[in-house]
Amino acid sequence: MSVDALTTIEGKIQPPQGKVAIVAARFNAFVVDQMVEGARLNLLANGMLAENILLVRIPGAFELPLVSQALAGRDDISAVIALGTVIRGDTAHFDFVAGEASAGISRVSLDTGKPVAFGVLTTDTVEQALSRASMDAGNKGADAAMVALEMCDLLQQLQAEVL
Repeated sequence: MSVDALTTIEGKIQPPQGKVAIVAARFNAFVVDQMVEGARLNLLANGMLAENILLVRIPGAFELPLVSQALAGRDDISAVIALGTVIRGDTAHFDFVAGEASAGISRVSLDTGKPVAFGVLTTDTVEQALSRASMDAGNKGADAAMVALEMCDLLQQLQAEVL
């Protein structure tokens, strides 16, 4: 049996019925702001109306799970895009912040049943972070926006589909 013969459900990149919230850390804003712009442009390019995009600014990546949970718990929010940047320093602080942000964002998605796209850069250098936030190629905010849209559609299909 080939893969083509299987019943396949796959999300489409299209705007959801509700709003999409972008939660963006102010810490390392020189990187995160580029990711916000990539996410915003990708949402608009894929049919989202500007009035259905909510931007929420927070202090840093550690706060992403709490604010993402508050937003994902709202009926008018279909998805959350969590954006931040954690750049390795000389202490273990990087490991704690990056690990807790990752685990917390994952838990919010599982607990609420709503997509929370992980757009947190964890890099060793500022140069690596800027490269991953570049508007020229590979903007991880833009990538996270695509994930949020696709996952909204996929979850909607899974709820409606009789398997």
